Amino acid sequence: MASEMMAALEQLCGERHIDQLYLLDRLEQSLAKSYADVLHLPFGARVTIDRATGHVYVYELVPKGEPDPETGEYAEFDEVDVTPPDTSRIAAQHAKAEIRAIVRNAARVQIYEEFSQRVGDIITGTVLQTTPDFTIIKIREGVEAELPHFDQRRFPEERNERPAGERYSHNQRLRAIIIDVRDPNSTQPVVRGERQRPPIVVSRTHPDLLRRLFELEVPEVYDGVVEIRSVAREPGVRSKVAVSSNDDRLDPVGACVGPKGSRVRTVVSELRGERVDVVLWSDDPARCVASALSPARVSRVIIDPETNYATVIVPDDQLSLAIGKEGQNARLAARLTGLHIDIKNESLAAEVLRDLPRAAEPAGDDELGEAHRCEYVGPSGIQCRNMARPGSRFCGVHEQMAAADVSSDPDSLI
Repeated sequence: MASEMMAALEQLCGERHIDQLYLLDRLEQSLAKSYADVLHLPFGARVTIDRATGHVYVYELVPKGEPDPETGEYAEFDEVDVTPPDTSRIAAQHAKAEIRAIVRNAARVQIYEEFSQRVGDIITGTVLQTTPDFTIIKIREGVEAELPHFDQRRFPEERNERPAGERYSHNQRLRAIIIDVRDPNSTQPVVRGERQRPPIVVSRTHPDLLRRLFELEVPEVYDGVVEIRSVAREPGVRSKVAVSSNDDRLDPVGACVGPKGSRVRTVVSELRGERVDVVLWSDDPARCVASALSPARVSRVIIDPETNYATVIVPDDQLSLAIGKEGQNARLAARLTGLHIDIKNESLAAEVLRDLPRAAEPAGDDELGEAHRCEYVGPSGIQCRNMARPGSRFCGVHEQMAAADVSSDPDSLI
């Protein structure tokens, strides 16, 4: 039976790519602990497995000499053969447990080596199982990921990576972003139930998920022509994305929105109806703040670079729109720009503006909001969608036409 066990071990090690000597050493250590308990050996046991025949020998450790006066431990031991008659059966049981543990650990190491380099990448999988605390997602055969959504009040040390209101069903297709891969050999304290949970951790609330979705849906973003400069999210509710173009002839907002909104609509659908606002990024903080507060119209933006504050003046009828429901629009704009934003309506800010020195005031409306677009408005009341020429309020098509209209009828331009 012992020789059969060794033959089976050798075959299994070949199939699972496990070092046979490493497995035998693990078996000897495991058997030594078990026999010390079963045979009631107070100072422990040492087990050896014959590498050729597979016979198991158990030796009781008997201390000799005097113990260390400081630690009370013995330094030398005599070994007494106490091998029981059924060692092969017990060894076979331990071999099964050790092989399972080694194979499981080897699979985790392989997953860690592959996916630790892919943190920040988007994955597509199917839902295998949902529990009150996390959802298991199958990435491919033999590789699973975990999307945690623990109750932060009960488990404040755990993650919640599921947007509010989202629920998942079995076999549902899901996209998420990899945020962590647990190292099986790490010395860090283990998380709750780590050994039973997949090592890959994914998220549906991370702002980079929005970046990756736009890279998939917008070729200009993937190619680097359009750059996503900043993202602010309140997962499941609303997001703002600030974009810029490396090509002056390309409108970055239009590229991300797509024809009739088809591209951004696909992103919104993947995020389960989360509202996504795409705004134009500017290196000028005043223009950037005015754009980030879209869809509200902004009259004036005053930047204090020392305190990192932006005072925004809006028309009276735009105050509630600029602030948003429960302050959401202003909060997202502040995250997007990295500035503290204070919004005032024109009536309340009139005295403050009157006392401000001209040098502290940014340019007026023609340099904010829609100033990057041609300001020509046709007879039908529709504003031109072309980009304005540098140093001009109009595009190349309407610049001369606007000049002619102004000379004949100054009120024809808005």
